[in-house]
Amino acid sequence: MFQSEFEAMERTELERLQEKRLREIVTRVYHHVPFYRKQLDERKLSPDCFRGLDDLPRLPFTTKKDLRDHYPAGLFAVGMEEVKRLHASSGTKGKPTVVGYTRRDLQSWADVCARAIVAAGGKEGDIFHNAYGYGLFTGGLGLHQGAERLGQTVIPASGGNRLRQLSMICDLKPRGIAGTPSFILSLGETLAEMGEDPRETSLEYGIFGAEPWSEAMREKLEDLWGIHAVDIYGLSELTGPGVAIECWQAKDGLHIAEDHFLVEVIDPETGERKPDGEIGELVFTSLTKEAIPLLRYRTGDLAAVVREPCRCGRTHARMSRVKGRIDDMLIIRGVNVYPMEIEPVLMRKSHLAPHYQLIIEKRGRLDELTVEVEVTEAVWQQLGRNAAHEKLKALTKELASEIKDLLGLSILVKIHAPKSIPRSEGKAVRIIDRRMTAGL
Repeated sequence: MFQSEFEAMERTELERLQEKRLREIVTRVYHHVPFYRKQLDERKLSPDCFRGLDDLPRLPFTTKKDLRDHYPAGLFAVGMEEVKRLHASSGTKGKPTVVGYTRRDLQSWADVCARAIVAAGGKEGDIFHNAYGYGLFTGGLGLHQGAERLGQTVIPASGGNRLRQLSMICDLKPRGIAGTPSFILSLGETLAEMGEDPRETSLEYGIFGAEPWSEAMREKLEDLWGIHAVDIYGLSELTGPGVAIECWQAKDGLHIAEDHFLVEVIDPETGERKPDGEIGELVFTSLTKEAIPLLRYRTGDLAAVVREPCRCGRTHARMSRVKGRIDDMLIIRGVNVYPMEIEPVLMRKSHLAPHYQLIIEKRGRLDELTVEVEVTEAVWQQLGRNAAHEKLKALTKELASEIKDLLGLSILVKIHAPKSIPRSEGKAVRIIDRRMTAGL
């Protein structure tokens, strides 16, 4: 462990630390953020009245809309002269969300990212290939500073440019790699097409996130590269990557840095807390953030949390792999569909390449979901490059039947030739919803 004094802390000691830090955060936002002062006054929860963890359910929720409504820095608890870095979302669904970091915030962020790299199997002295995007996106710079904090040599590769990335992997011989699972998968496929075996590279562990991915995708990555593939979780509103990570020993839930982030799971409809082990919406309170501390931030991510210690020795709560996002749920002819439900079916088909897209369109008055996939090069050769081959029709029918059984919904399946689905240069584009543009 990177910081065993925190990562393996006894639960009672951890809760005392959480309570102390929670009181400090409530005091900070009450005195420095008018938005929170107003809501705390309405709840009669001034710092003098706040009792600690028992009063956590009485604190107000914070949403992404609140950050957008107070754009750019209305929720900051410090003046801009104390802010040493700014990050922001893309703003594709409205105003971007802007987050700031004080000097201490950056140090804390580096600490949790260093912890994450160690949990994944990294150690001081490694060469670390970072293929997350740099810039306003928090992924690249977050893990970069964590690797440097750990004492690693960082290759700041960022995204895109597959051939250059592969050259650096083969020539500089990193032990660890980080990036979106879809992009690292495409890197491995490209290397294999060049006649090289990805399993023969120096890579031993990979840290993957920033897009949903399944256990079946993990199997593909580990088999392709011969590495330990672990899931990392974070969001810029809290700090960025490093909020939680799997350990390479167990890969049984993501260890939440509970000394920095207080976690709850709630019913997304009622806001009521759910018991450990039940899936609901993740809610986090930042316990150490100075620039923009958030109370009970509703992430929109669906997962479960358990608190039993892990066999790796870490004692912090673990969250399950994210099952989906509330706003990612598709409603197709009255049926709720989470895209992540479909991926495992596709990934376990040996005749299919691990690339796909879900297309939603209007057909008359009804919505239609089409799953577009492609066969592997080997299967394509066997079919004589014949898109109308009877075997391909049978595979299409079989896949449509399996997905219908899973979703309880009839869908269309289109199986294409190899290289038909666009390859990721960063985050994969899995869903194309054409209903919003129909008729324009």
